[in-house]
Amino acid sequence: MSKTVSVSPDQLAADREFLKQHEADARRLGEKRIVRHSRQARWTHGITIIACILLCISGLFVFVPALGQAAGADTVFAIRMSHRVIGAVFVLVPLISAIAAPKGVAHIFKNLFAKWNSDDKKWMLLFFPYLFMAKWIHMPDQDEVKSGQRFADGMLWLAGALMGVTGVLLVIGSSVTSLGNAYGVILWLHDLGFLLIAVFGLAHIFLGAGIFQPYRGTHRLMFGDGTVSEADALYHWGHWARKELESGQKVIRK
Repeated sequence: MSKTVSVSPDQLAADREFLKQHEADARRLGEKRIVRHSRQARWTHGITIIACILLCISGLFVFVPALGQAAGADTVFAIRMSHRVIGAVFVLVPLISAIAAPKGVAHIFKNLFAKWNSDDKKWMLLFFPYLFMAKWIHMPDQDEVKSGQRFADGMLWLAGALMGVTGVLLVIGSSVTSLGNAYGVILWLHDLGFLLIAVFGLAHIFLGAGIFQPYRGTHRLMFGDGTVSEADALYHWGHWARKELESGQKVIRK
């Protein structure tokens, strides 16, 4: 049986004064935000994702014979050459960024291979219903990278590495030296990497672009200033947000 909690007039006045002062401080100091992605991470992500999309489009003209026939031999040749140039950007930009910030790469992989806890498992079980019924489903707190995101991002890293390595080998095999029967195997692995990126990349875009209601506005994390509001951080990454708010190192006012 519920009980009514009585509040004295003095306590009620104190509570109202606290809320009034809190709102005044927020207007004066600005909204509290947490830095989630550095400028280097955002630029690396942006250039790589554009290169990846262009590679997928140009690769279709080689992967699908009907498209190549419709475009014509000269156009397909130009597309093949552009595919190699864009492929070099796709490989070199992340490598250069990793060399420039090795601690950042170590931090990424530490998050990807973090051990799952009970909150992670529960989050995965509720994920698909949550996409369509977010108002009625309470998700457990998550760390800096959600459990499902660890798997999806891990597959993207794997597929990207597979595409990069096999792509370099295919260029060597077609212009420098013959790879013999290995060329066909490498080409098959390259195609496999393309399919993996198509599947997990689309899922990444659907969530990152904020198409589903719970993720509206998340595109600003990578294509904005890299910060997230205190409220959104607590909502999406509760464990991580509380740690950052307590340390204050990445907390800013805007």
